Amino acid sequence: MSLNRQFYDQLAGPFVSSRPGPLPGVDRLLDYVPDGGRLLDVGCGGGQLAWALDRIGRRVQYVGVDVSERMIQLARDKAGELLHVNAVFLVRDVSSPGWADDLPGRPFHIIAALALLHHIPGSELRTRLLGDMARCLAPNGYVLVSTWQFLNSPRLRRRLRPWSDVGLSPDDVGADDYLLDWRRDGYGLRYCAWIDEPALRRLAADAGLQVIESFHAGRDNMNLCAVLSR
Repeated sequence: MSLNRQFYDQLAGPFVSSRPGPLPGVDRLLDYVPDGGRLLDVGCGGGQLAWALDRIGRRVQYVGVDVSERMIQLARDKAGELLHVNAVFLVRDVSSPGWADDLPGRPFHIIAALALLHHIPGSELRTRLLGDMARCLAPNGYVLVSTWQFLNSPRLRRRLRPWSDVGLSPDDVGADDYLLDWRRDGYGLRYCAWIDEPALRRLAADAGLQVIESFHAGRDNMNLCAVLSR
């Protein structure tokens, strides 16, 4: 968690500029977002989802939370440009118990966790986080999830780094834990877990959720998207 917080604080600008639009498959997920609904974006980064909704004219009461203060500040700096989305951006460490207790707008019709779960270490913590989201859902609401399928890409496989780069050994981490580097307008290292479709279905079930739709999107099927419900 500390490694990724440091990465996103230090490289927030280059990271946001590398994501001018929504991740592959997210446009399809937006069909689940009702006009006039309340949406919680967990791990919102620079607020890309808020801008994607704004571009299609979707009127949403949006709350974005992220552990990176720098990412939240970048999102707040642009929030005044939103025309249709009423957005609030908050710093929250979603790995800590009680992170959602005082969120404005609960319960939410939609909760998004896009490109987040693979940055949360350990299946126990990932299950708890999904359970926290489920408790914030309105009846008949949906959790929209995407996980990064980085091992599908030969290019990204070349970005894998040994754990010794951060003073760890393979015995300190899980079999599906990886370290990837970043080389755009700076250098950094990120923790990422490999969460494929079977793993995502197990995770959802452990959190008391069911997968009602899942699909891959993007080059090399790089993005696994899923819609979950209680």
